[in-house]
Amino acid sequence: MKKVGIVMGSKSDLPIVEKAIEVLKEYEVPFEIRVLSAHRCPNEVRDFASKAYDSGFFVLIAAAGMAAHLAGALAANTALPIIGIPCRSNNSDGMDALLSTVMMPSGVPVATVGIDNAKNAALLALQILATSEEEIYKKLIENKEKNKEAVLKIDEEIRKEYGE
Repeated sequence: MKKVGIVMGSKSDLPIVEKAIEVLKEYEVPFEIRVLSAHRCPNEVRDFASKAYDSGFFVLIAAAGMAAHLAGALAANTALPIIGIPCRSNNSDGMDALLSTVMMPSGVPVATVGIDNAKNAALLALQILATSEEEIYKKLIENKEKNKEAVLKIDEEIRKEYGE
């Protein structure tokens, strides 16, 4: 099975990224995690991205705050799908990172999830993997069914409590 790469701009992004790690572990998908800054070590970011395909990666997740150029720097150096996680910071409550991640130039796409939403980044990575991994596809369908059942149970409880 191909693996997922998780790259964060600094160690301060780890509490956010841990939510993606939990999801990937739950689905038993191999992953590697790195700390590489688009601004402090741009050559290493370029090297990692340009070698990612040959290293067995199928999709990369990039978490960064503030200027948040990491996802774009990765996307500029690989044809693999990149999923950006804009991370909240003290400056603009994450809006700066969101705009930096989502507003990529034509030809350099980055799929972007909500601010700090590493869980959705991992689920999107799994959906990408599911295009060629039937077991992951089945697990995702099962998860959607569980989520649906949980909502319908709450719906039933609320309707009973407040009358139908």
